[in-house]
Amino acid sequence: MKTRNPGRRGGLGAPTAAGILLALTLAGCAGGPATTADAGSQLSTSPPAAPTVPAVTATPPAAAPAAAPPTEQLPPVLGASAPVTLTIPLIGVRTDLLHLGLRENGSLEVPEDTGSGTPASWYNGSPTPGERGPSVMLGHVNALGGNKGVFADLRQLTPGAEINVSRTDGSIAVFTVDRGALYSKNEFPTLEVYGNTPGAELRLITCDGYDPATGLFDDNYVIYATLKA
Repeated sequence: MKTRNPGRRGGLGAPTAAGILLALTLAGCAGGPATTADAGSQLSTSPPAAPTVPAVTATPPAAAPAAAPPTEQLPPVLGASAPVTLTIPLIGVRTDLLHLGLRENGSLEVPEDTGSGTPASWYNGSPTPGERGPSVMLGHVNALGGNKGVFADLRQLTPGAEINVSRTDGSIAVFTVDRGALYSKNEFPTLEVYGNTPGAELRLITCDGYDPATGLFDDNYVIYATLKA
């Protein structure tokens, strides 16, 4: 892994939110032969404000000056470098990564299946993998012709599994899985998934909860992973 640097505290910050209506409702995710991945929620770009601490009004007895509070120690991170490939050994995934952004209406672009399956995509409005903050990647759960999508087996990932992202600078960002979580699209925890983090993290997102009655996916499945120390 490349030498790390303290970096900045990253994530999808306020300037992005101010400039673009980030309605991250991904198109599709319908059943049948062709489907698309779906983040299923509006993107929230900043954590809630910290509660105000009441002022201390009592005067303490004379004493030596208090020591300054320790400087916050943030986890080390990598410098910015766009991702090239994603490898997940436990489930046999190796995919080139598309770099996709937002459509004119503010919705997130998703990989288009043209008949041979599609690679996963990195949302280029999120930090590059290894930078401070959550780097977001999307992938289909299925493909045309009834085939498996690139993220069909995310549920098999267990805590400690490794995820490797090769980057344009030649380095490899190695992440370890913390957990997976299933969310209803109607109750998608935007801040938990997309909000700022003190270290470098990774989010892998796909569809789940297929309903044969409607031909739609009602849920999203999200993998949370952290840059390996």
